[in-house]
Amino acid sequence: MGKTSSKVKDRYNAKAYDTILTRVAKGQKQQIQAHAAEQGESVNGFITRAIFETMERDKNKATPTETV
Repeated sequence: MGKTSSKVKDRYNAKAYDTILTRVAKGQKQQIQAHAAEQGESVNGFITRAIFETMERDKNKATPTETV
């Protein structure tokens, strides 16, 4: 793959995606990779799913039920 291809991909990724850097304790990266693989997901897919599932759960927990 040439430099031009990498530059094009980098420009696309910069336009299409936000980046979130996260740090984990030594050894946890391997645990996360193994769990994601067991689920048939990439690490990015697993982390993204975990974030959105947690946000949805927190939203449902914080929303009071309405009575009609």
